[in-house]
Order: sequence, then C-alpha cells, then structure tokens
Amino acid sequence: MSGDGTGMRVAVEGVHRTYGAGPTAVRALRGVGFTVRPGELVAVRGRSGSGKTTLLNVVGGLDRCDAGTVRLDDEVVTAMSDDDLLALRRGPVAHVFQSFGLVPVLTARENVGVPLRLRGTEPQERERRVGAVLDRVGLGGHGEHRPDELSGGQQQRVALARALVSRPRLLLADEPTGQLDSETGREVMSLIARLAVEESMTTVVTTHDPALLGLADRVLTIADGVVTDEG
Repeated sequence: MSGDGTGMRVAVEGVHRTYGAGPTAVRALRGVGFTVRPGELVAVRGRSGSGKTTLLNVVGGLDRCDAGTVRLDDEVVTAMSDDDLLALRRGPVAHVFQSFGLVPVLTARENVGVPLRLRGTEPQERERRVGAVLDRVGLGGHGEHRPDELSGGQQQRVALARALVSRPRLLLADEPTGQLDSETGREVMSLIARLAVEESMTTVVTTHDPALLGLADRVLTIADGVVTDEG
C-alpha cells in the first residue's frame, strides 16, 4: 500500500456496525455497500447521527465493523491487525476532523510535522516537506503561529496540511467545514477539491452543507445507517 501517486480504490461490502446491546443498541451502519474509484472525490451527506462518522472511521481503520468487508485496493482493512491499521493510518490513509485536532502548544509547522516525526523522517527532509505543504494550503507565512493565533479556517488548513504531508492516497474528511462560517467553509472545501485533483488522491468527505456538494464528483446519502448512491 505504499504511495505511488495514484488514489486508492475503496470497496465497502455489507458493512454493519452496532453500538451497545439490547433495546438501547444503536445500529449505526446496516449493510452498507459502495465503491469509490481511484482519484474520485465523493461527498457523503446525511443528518447528524445518520452514521457518517462511523462510516469514515470503519473505512479508515479507526473503528472495526461487526460484519462486512472494507477493501482498499487489494488489502482487506477489516482483516488487519491493530499494528497494520496503525501503519495504514500513518501511511496511505489520512484523516481530517471537524475539530481540527491540533496540539495547542505546537506551532503550525510543528503540528504539520508530527506524522513525519512518528515515521522517523530525517529532520532536513521533514522541514522541506512541511514548508512545501504549508505553502500548498496558503499558510507559508504562518508556520510559527500556534493554533490560538490562527482563525478557524487557518486551523483547518493546518489540519489539512498535516494530513497531506505524508502524501496519502486516500483522504477521509469528516465534516471539515462544520465549525466554519459558510464563506470560509466553501474556501476550505474548494481547497480540498483542488488538492484532491493535484495530488491524485481518492477523497471521501462528509458534509451536511448542500452548497458544498457541487464540488464532488459523486454524492452518497446516508440515512438510518443505509447508503444510497445518487451518481
């Protein structure tokens, strides 16, 4: 699964995920199935609680399903060990979250460099790649700022840069504009769409904002744990 400059193919087949048991059990995913072509940008829309986050977490190896199969290219994610899932998340698969997830005491440059530190990348190469990706997201002059010195939109751009610095082949973005105003949200979503094309990444983005759906190649709708493909 090493990066080769092309996006990954995603295949989800019959995936179920239930939290809890008995009458209070929550059936987050109910036999979900769909595919995403390499390099495609797919938006997943649905109300809060519809299963969007659970779906991305299962695809990206942050959560395990109860039944079904998730394949990324020829690798079966749902059969991977914990160590293999960790390697997946540190390599070809990257996540962006609504809450940004930045470390408050670190600068933007240091936050972006965290994945490369975890992989043992040489300092000179790490600094080069961090600087380049900050430039790509329009924050070349903000590398020494800490999160509380940046706007919400800038913080999400730092989070996006952190995801991109490992050169992923699959980007999973969970409500990346959820904490932003509408104008800033459109700017961030447009940036994700542009970078997905430039980096040849497969990209799956969850959103509840209809204005952002037009940037996707295809839209999936999830309701009550079931996914439908709108083409």
